[in-house]
Amino acid sequence: MKAEQGMKRIYLITLLSALAVLVAAFCIHQIFDVKGEDRKIKVGFVYVGDASTAYTCNFLRAQLAIETEYGNQAEVIAKYNVAEGNESIALQELVDAGCTLIFTTSFGYGESAKEYAKMYPNVQFCQATCTNANTEPVLENYHTFMGAIYQGRYISGVVAGMKLKELIDSGMLSAGQAKIGYVGAYPFAEVISGYTAFFLGVRSVIPEAEMTVKYTNTWSSYTLEKACAKELIEEGCVIIAQHSDTVGPAAACEETEKTQIVYHVGYNQSMLNVAPSTYLTGSRIDWKPYILSAVEAVLAEKDIESYLKGNIHGNDAGAGFDEGWVQMLELNELVAAEGTKEKVAELIEEFKDGNLNVFQGEYIGVNPYDKTDILDLREGYIENETCSAPTFSYVLEDVITVEE
Repeated sequence: MKAEQGMKRIYLITLLSALAVLVAAFCIHQIFDVKGEDRKIKVGFVYVGDASTAYTCNFLRAQLAIETEYGNQAEVIAKYNVAEGNESIALQELVDAGCTLIFTTSFGYGESAKEYAKMYPNVQFCQATCTNANTEPVLENYHTFMGAIYQGRYISGVVAGMKLKELIDSGMLSAGQAKIGYVGAYPFAEVISGYTAFFLGVRSVIPEAEMTVKYTNTWSSYTLEKACAKELIEEGCVIIAQHSDTVGPAAACEETEKTQIVYHVGYNQSMLNVAPSTYLTGSRIDWKPYILSAVEAVLAEKDIESYLKGNIHGNDAGAGFDEGWVQMLELNELVAAEGTKEKVAELIEEFKDGNLNVFQGEYIGVNPYDKTDILDLREGYIENETCSAPTFSYVLEDVITVEE
């Protein structure tokens, strides 16, 4: 009897051991399968520029991260210098090459990317900076995404405001000379939202500040951007900021006679090497959190949005400092006002906690395309409330001037 019971125990232990091995093997398989270790995909990118432009360089960081993170699991095919309006050829080439995940990186690609998503339902199309994922027709394989860059713009404005205050307190400037110049690419909501956030950051420190905006009507013209910056400097602007893709404005600031006060705030890339004596800081979107999550989701054959952390609205996703989608660029501590580093860190934490509402104050905004569309900012405006791309498109009366 005891022998029989012993054999039963042995059989039971053996059975449990076998089950444990099976469970362990299943768990290991599940762990590895999260990243689709047994699958391979081709990932396409369509770029409006190349490595020489800061905007495209930010996406190239994410592309490199794919290659580093996933190795031969994700083969990347990139199309560079594709002008808006010519993207269909690049999209077709990527589809024909077997890409099952395609990232389109310029606003003007959005309409074509969505059309291709309709034609190729087995390919996932992810369009940066656009607003059409949740408009009809809504497609399961078409997505939009963008970082809440207004947060970085606002903090950059605070950095500029602190520098202005330092100059005013030292007697080098009067409050009436707190004039800001802004070089913008186009009068799009993305640009208007950005320069308004920047301006309100400045005004949180210097309430008397005023700003003049000049548009280049191109994303990347060194000559035009530099010329606009020079004109603004000649008009008495002592801070030059930009939403454009070249180092032209930074060069204009650095080349200004040292007897004239001027400082620069950048975007997408540090300008410290271009303007070491005038550059203050800047901000950029980090595209890696979204792009790596999208690759992981496609490898695992899961919905892209289910792999994201941020504000998800249907097939649109965005986030700010809270999820690492927005970053501040290098702070030039040799030039920035005392205490700036600590203030930047404080503001980042406030954004992470959701305690900063930027678009609010004693201002009236006017839609430049419809003068009857007026916004009272005393009621506040929540940017990115329902869409990852910026939607604030009002020019603040009396304090911001747009020069043609």
